[in-house]
Amino acid sequence: MPEKVLSQISFSTRELYEKGLAAVQKHNLDYAVTLFGQVLKLEPAFYEAREALRASQHQRAVGKTSFFRKFVGSASAITRGQLALRANPLEALVIAEEVLNDDPGNVSAHELLAEAAIAAGFPKTAILSLEVAFKTKPNDRQLALNLAAAHALLGNRARAERILRDLLRVDPTDPALNEKLKNVLADRTMREQGYDQAETGQGSYRDLIKDKSEAVALEQAGRTVKDADVAANLRATYETQLAQEPGNFRLLRELAELCRKQDDFDQALAYYQRILDGSGINDPLILQLIRDTRLAKFDQQSKSLDPAAPDHEARLAAIRTERAAWQLDEVKRRADLNPSDLGIRFELGELYFQAGKLSEAIAELQKGQNNPNRRIAAMNLLAQCFAKRNMNDLAARKFQEALKEKQVFDDEAKELRYQLGCVFEKMGKTEEAIEQFKLIYEQDVSYRDVMTKVDAYYAAQG
Repeated sequence: MPEKVLSQISFSTRELYEKGLAAVQKHNLDYAVTLFGQVLKLEPAFYEAREALRASQHQRAVGKTSFFRKFVGSASAITRGQLALRANPLEALVIAEEVLNDDPGNVSAHELLAEAAIAAGFPKTAILSLEVAFKTKPNDRQLALNLAAAHALLGNRARAERILRDLLRVDPTDPALNEKLKNVLADRTMREQGYDQAETGQGSYRDLIKDKSEAVALEQAGRTVKDADVAANLRATYETQLAQEPGNFRLLRELAELCRKQDDFDQALAYYQRILDGSGINDPLILQLIRDTRLAKFDQQSKSLDPAAPDHEARLAAIRTERAAWQLDEVKRRADLNPSDLGIRFELGELYFQAGKLSEAIAELQKGQNNPNRRIAAMNLLAQCFAKRNMNDLAARKFQEALKEKQVFDDEAKELRYQLGCVFEKMGKTEEAIEQFKLIYEQDVSYRDVMTKVDAYYAAQG
């Protein structure tokens, strides 16, 4: 997944981030670190929050010592992070940040975080930690290579070139280093030729594209395709190009996207499948696009039904049932391929819960709760499973356990308290139930039917 900027973050998560910035301004660094950590659990790709967390960690560490305690505690955490890295890079990111919260200069934690960030597709995040580690270990060849690769990936070719030239001063005949430097220089030359003129107004980007018809097609692709004729013409142009370049994955991807916009889902799926077959790699992004396209096809089938038809409800129910069954089978297939992926385990447990298969849901959610990014959500659903099976004491205990791990009173906390209150009601513990509802009432009177419940309670008190 690509790294995100503030405008791509949900409103509730953005609020947490802004509270963290406010805490930094008030020098309440403990609270800031907690808030930024919460933000990154919700949005691990949010780079600005990662920067803010790193700065807060360093500010908070000024004047603190206890090296032995930090060393002993971090060693076991780094080991856990290395074990988590291959199966779940996002979990390794969380573990590395936990170490950096106590010891922001820990090189091993920065190396772990960088490796996890690269695996997760977060090059800027990787560079943030690699630069810190490189300052501490400037003679570490592998570290330098990783840093150069990350900079090259982001387009920072001058920095990548400088690092590689420094390495070559130590070993000028190294063929691998010379090859890496040659690639960086070639990439830089290719990208710089002509583009500086276009940016300064001495030329135009059209002049850099030899095929004028391709220039027109690219301009059309850059706009939102609202007009059906433009979309059809663009699709025809790409199909003509694809006939000449059948292995061009960029064209296949563009065509698939156009087909999705035209609701031609079967053809979109065929193009995505060609990418998978041609590359020989189960690209997670393409697999996600295939899943999204199949789900969009089900949704389009639902929308195309005639609401006035006598069998509308029956046909709609059939499509929804087929959609849920396909989605469940697809996630089960991914779970079989990646049995140690706790994120998929949570997803599977959630679908079992929605399907009413409580025993299966409990088994998967108990595994999914070990994923730090899905832990509280998994505990919430797990407790609801217990409640639906009238295991109310187990449900209450699980809701309370989840609430202990909540650092902020957000929508997730409201949901947990509401569900806990409902369980207490089932158990006949009216006072305990109303306490949960009152805590929500104090913060958000419009949440569900909390106002009705609390007002009725006080009315009964006279």
